[in-house]
Amino acid sequence: MTAPVFVVDGFDAGPAGRFVLDGPEGRHAVAVKRLHAGEDVVLTDGRGRWADAVVLGTEGKDRLIVQLDAYAEEPPGSPHITVVQALPKGDRGEVAVETMTETGVDAVVPWSASRCVTRWNGERGAKALAKWRSTARESGKQSRRVRFPEVADAMTTKQVAALLATADFAAVLHEDRDAASAALASADLPREGSVVLVVGPEGGVSPEELAAFAAVGAKPYRLGRSVLRTSTAGTAAVAVVMSRTGRWS
Repeated sequence: MTAPVFVVDGFDAGPAGRFVLDGPEGRHAVAVKRLHAGEDVVLTDGRGRWADAVVLGTEGKDRLIVQLDAYAEEPPGSPHITVVQALPKGDRGEVAVETMTETGVDAVVPWSASRCVTRWNGERGAKALAKWRSTARESGKQSRRVRFPEVADAMTTKQVAALLATADFAAVLHEDRDAASAALASADLPREGSVVLVVGPEGGVSPEELAAFAAVGAKPYRLGRSVLRTSTAGTAAVAVVMSRTGRWS
């Protein structure tokens, strides 16, 4: 099994590379993981910088002492993959963020689509956004990533259209018997630049939204014959893009 990942603000080590992991991360390492001298860990800032380290010992219940020699940096993945995720009901948004993070998404954009039942207003919206960001961080650690996905502020349809206009490949995941759509598995995907995928709510993307996205070059695509829920469609689409662009090679 690969070494557990812990998040740090920086890599400033003391004499002879002695580094102290404290705070919530140190507490988790000592009290939950119960790490001991000689075990390997990975430290990361979540933005691509990381370092292998070896546990030297512990101090109290929340300080892990490790040997840190040097750090490395993982370059951003190419193409950069963003999923615009319509707001689902309940905790399905967190499920979507968790599995997309595990699959390799680079950015997630919450979208307040016209057919969304859930609305992020005021304090409720701030709390929901914080949960999505916490989920991305924790899922990034769990899946041993050193570059965690960014979870942006929620966007309106107009803002999403502006984002799609900048993409090298833009797709709306949409299945409708009365509307033509191409298979994402056979799309001409770029190996560099940016890919933006739009996942609609359970009620689907409205005709007005489809028209707004089509106006900036985002065409409708389908994943297969079955219809996926909004909380799983993004993960499936990211997997298609990752495999077909070489990021899983």
